[in-house]
This record gives sequence, structure tokens and C-alpha cells, in this order.
Amino acid sequence: MKPATRLTSLPPYAFAEIDRLRDERRAAGADVIDFGVGDPTEPLPDVVIEAIRSGVVSHARSGYPSYVGSDALRQAAAAWLGRRFGVELDAATQLTASIGSKESIFHLPEAFVDPGDVVLCPSPGYPPYVSGTRFAEGRVVLYAVERDGPLLPDLDALDDDVAERLRVVWVTQPHVPTGRMASLAELTRLADQCRARGVLLCSDEAYSELFAHAPPVSALETGLDHVLAFHSLSKRSCMTGSRVGFVAGDPEAVGYLRRLKTNIDSGVPRYIEDGAIAALADENAPAAARQRYRERAALLVPALRSIGCEVAEPDAGFYLWVRAPNNESGVSFSKQLLSSETAIVAMPGEWLAEVVQSTGRSPGSGMVRFALMPSDERCREAAERLVAWGAPSLETSS
Repeated sequence: MKPATRLTSLPPYAFAEIDRLRDERRAAGADVIDFGVGDPTEPLPDVVIEAIRSGVVSHARSGYPSYVGSDALRQAAAAWLGRRFGVELDAATQLTASIGSKESIFHLPEAFVDPGDVVLCPSPGYPPYVSGTRFAEGRVVLYAVERDGPLLPDLDALDDDVAERLRVVWVTQPHVPTGRMASLAELTRLADQCRARGVLLCSDEAYSELFAHAPPVSALETGLDHVLAFHSLSKRSCMTGSRVGFVAGDPEAVGYLRRLKTNIDSGVPRYIEDGAIAALADENAPAAARQRYRERAALLVPALRSIGCEVAEPDAGFYLWVRAPNNESGVSFSKQLLSSETAIVAMPGEWLAEVVQSTGRSPGSGMVRFALMPSDERCREAAERLVAWGAPSLETSS
């Protein structure tokens, strides 16, 4: 049986590869602490559980859900965006539900990209930016996001052949895994460049509520014309397994995305929508998540520095973006962490960041990502393992 070229041309999904290595180590008897994949382990908030439980009963005979989301969900999302970002949205035309962010992000190029059209994507970035473009037979052009330097691309600096075929620009606000946030002025400049060229600006804002101190702004605050913002309840409200989110912005672009979705899926289940509506009205869970990740970062950062890593506490998100010690590659350092007595899983930066065409290098080289998912107790244990692991080498060097 011969698979399609579009499938075989994709690299292995990095998260699946790290799962395989982790499972091999556990099978060998190691007590592994997993910082690999960003999947919150906390339970659903009680208000969400109750809303879903009630929804299962009230929608027992409801049939297929709406392709674009119920009026109630879209109105709740519009109201939350208004409270959070001060933007006024028409729930009837400027919002559509999604089966989590991954579905809408992966499928978006199918609605806007013809073969050979260019999609500008961050490196490192969420893999579906790239894989969705390639499935749509578009051309991926990457821009680098590093701990220092520009956070957003400058469309005026693009080569003529790229600028001519450019159709979509992806940004992550706030950016993960670096934890950096763009200012409203920076986003406005990019949005204005996109509007002038008839290019769609897509802002992945799934981590917008996981800020350390100051909340990030939304691309929607630059205006809705040629702008879409992608939101998810996964990180904000621990609803990763529920698969629900929404896309908001330019009504024409929302309309095209809706038209695409009617050919792909049958919508979010109504009882899950009820859970999402309850989650959007609840600010306690996001506040608790922010505190949780700040505390876990505070446990790990000093331990990583003690073994020679360069790391800063992030402004947003639940990742630590760490430079490996001694000029090691991220892959080599990650393998040492997993195979040694530390038995810690972390994601090599080289697996998350592709080589940027304009520079010939990967922004993930020498970097490692830690997802702050293990419990406080396990984070504390991981910190102790790291310090103990680094002690012999410090004694040797002295």
C-alpha cells in the first residue's frame, strides 16, 4: 500500500518521538519525570464538569451539533473576548467554533492557500502551522524567533518572490516556547503590513491566559480586517481532552473557514460546548494555573542554572526554553538527561525548530524545552536530581 506523498514528506511528529523514548526508558524500570509534552495534568474545573454533566442530559436527543458552534457558545466567546481584550465582535459573523486549536490551525491553509502560495511561520512554532501548509501544497517560509532579537517578521524585508506569493502569516501571541510577548505596537505594525498586501494575519493565542505578570494583548486589538485570532480552552481551563476552541476576527475570513469546516467535521458536541461556556465565565482556573506554573518555574530555573544551563523565567506560557550547557546540542543534552540517573524527559529544540531558509540555521540549536506539567512535588524532585547530577562535574572542575 502506497501512502500519499504529502504524508511521507512530513517529518515524524516530535511529540510522538519523545513519547517513544520516554516509554522505552520506563520499560527499563526508570522512574521518569516527564517535561516533554505540554499536556496539563490537572482535572477539569468543577464548574466545567458540572456543566458537561448537565449538558449530556439536556442534549441527549440533540442530534448533530452546529458546524460553526451554537449561538450560546459564540456569544460566550464574544463576551469573553470583549471583557479580556476590549474588542467588540458580532457572534453571528465574526466567530466560529473549532475542535480545539490544532484542528482549525491545520485546516486553515485549505481555505486560503493554493499550491505554491507562501505561508510565513515562526521557528520554533506549533508544528501544524507547517504541516497544514504542506498538506495544502503551500510553500512554507520560516522566520526565526529566539530569546533575543525580533519577535515578529518584517514583511518589508521579504524577498520579492516570497512577498508576491505570500497569503498567510502565523504568529504566536504569546510565543511559545520562548515565553516572549509582542506589544500592541509591534502587532499593529505587522497587521498594517498584512492589510496593505491583502495577506491574512493569523494569531495563535492559545496561551494568552498563562502570563506570569502582565497579560498579553491580542492581534484583534489592531482591528479585525485581515486578522484571525485562534483560541482554545485546552491550556486556559485544562480542557485538552475536550477539544474545543474558537476562531474570531475578519468576517469574510471567518466565513471561508466556516465553509471549509462544513466539509471536514460535524462540530463540537453540545455538552462540550456547555463546558466551554462555563469555562469562559470562570477566571479562577486560569488564575490558579498562572500561579502553578510560576511556582514550578521557580523550582526548576535555579537547578538548571546550577548545571550550567542558560534559562530565564518566561513572561508567559508553561515552558522553560533552556540553552544546554557546554555548547551541547539540544538532542545530546536531552538524551543525557533521559539516559542518566536524572531520568528526565525534555524536548530537544532541534526537534521543535526547523532550519530558517534565510539564515541556514535552526533557532532551536542547542536549546531544550521543559514543559512544566509534572506536579509541584515532582518538579521539586526533578530539581534535586539535576543539582545532584551536576555536583560531580562541579567537584571535578574545581
